[in-house]
Amino acid sequence: MTFPMKHLAMVAVFACAGTAFAQQAAPAKPAATMAAGVLNGQTVRIAFMDPLSGSFASVGQNLLKSWQFAAERLSGAKNPAGVKFEVVGFDNKGSPQESLNTLKAAIDQGFRYVTQGNGSGAAAAILNAVAKHNERNPGKEVIYLNYSAVDPALTNEKCDYWHFRLDADTTMKMEALTSFMKDQPKVKSVYLLNQNYAHGHQVAKYFKEGMARKRPDVKIAGEDLHPLGQVKDFAPYVAKIKQSGADTIVTGNWGADLTLLVKALNDAGLKLPMYTYYASATGTPTALAASGESEVYIVSYSHANHTGEIGQMRADYKKRFNDDYISYSNYNGIQLLGAAMAKAKSTDPVQVAKALEGLSVKSFAGDITMRASDHQLQMSMFISKWQKVDGKNPYSLENTGYTFAPIKQMDAYVASTPTSCQMKRPS
Repeated sequence: MTFPMKHLAMVAVFACAGTAFAQQAAPAKPAATMAAGVLNGQTVRIAFMDPLSGSFASVGQNLLKSWQFAAERLSGAKNPAGVKFEVVGFDNKGSPQESLNTLKAAIDQGFRYVTQGNGSGAAAAILNAVAKHNERNPGKEVIYLNYSAVDPALTNEKCDYWHFRLDADTTMKMEALTSFMKDQPKVKSVYLLNQNYAHGHQVAKYFKEGMARKRPDVKIAGEDLHPLGQVKDFAPYVAKIKQSGADTIVTGNWGADLTLLVKALNDAGLKLPMYTYYASATGTPTALAASGESEVYIVSYSHANHTGEIGQMRADYKKRFNDDYISYSNYNGIQLLGAAMAKAKSTDPVQVAKALEGLSVKSFAGDITMRASDHQLQMSMFISKWQKVDGKNPYSLENTGYTFAPIKQMDAYVASTPTSCQMKRPS
């Protein structure tokens, strides 16, 4: 997800009034290999790099709070290594160049773990920079946890040993989505509307390929790619969708680009089934609720109505911030780090990276495994549908009285896709 920007990024520690999250970054403690059980009391700092200002700031700020909340919740005795996790926010403004600046600033401050997710362009820049840094600076290696940049290239031709993806990539999500859509007989004519950058192109490409294999009778009524984060009125695009005669919309849009699309559909009174990746993200549920119980679906590795520990975390997060805990990849990331550090008996990224390969842990939807061949997390996938809250699905997104209820769960193997990664490992 690439946003052209300039100027050196300022390090932004996102402070939440009344919480323990507003902390000045402390000097880094040197990583050390230790005996089992001696990691207790060590602090592991993670640099979060995503837009904290500009068009997509609301999403970035929500996700920073989510990472900080998960780190607080899963620190100490709540992880097998006994370490304390701290997450500090850096504003990369969604730009690859700004991401390089914030990465350098974080490394200069002693961070050995970084995470980013909003933007495959920024992700590619961070991946390459981390690889170069680690090659040139033995003993000061950095691990990059990618929590939602879903460009398949990042774990295929661009794969790197120091990069670990916590989200399902576009091919995995589209494999799950088209497997569901092929069994929906009323889907006959689809309009593809996506953002004009790598992610949007890939959503369109893999949808067409998947449906051609599974439902060759489905027609593409029309296709548009629009500028990322620049369209203020989607009415012209909605008019084209209506004119095309499409009976279904498929979009990988996120943030303001999805919220404004929903508003334009509402204004036009056009209620078509819509299949999405990110309709539960900040702002979009409120827009959806304005038109009532629309037929909108999400494909994801999670949903809004999990019970158990993650359900309690979601409820506690909302109570504290009056905001929705929309991404659980931070939960999986912290769980994997804690398990890998316990396995390695170390917080040293060299040892932790080795321990992460092939590692399986129990998550909120069964076992998840960090595939060793490409560092792509393997996990269950869900299809969820927009509806009013009920006794079975009580979580109200953005206090709207509506939720995304799970209607289908797919085992990890269903959405798992092959990789072309030729992983080069450190000697």
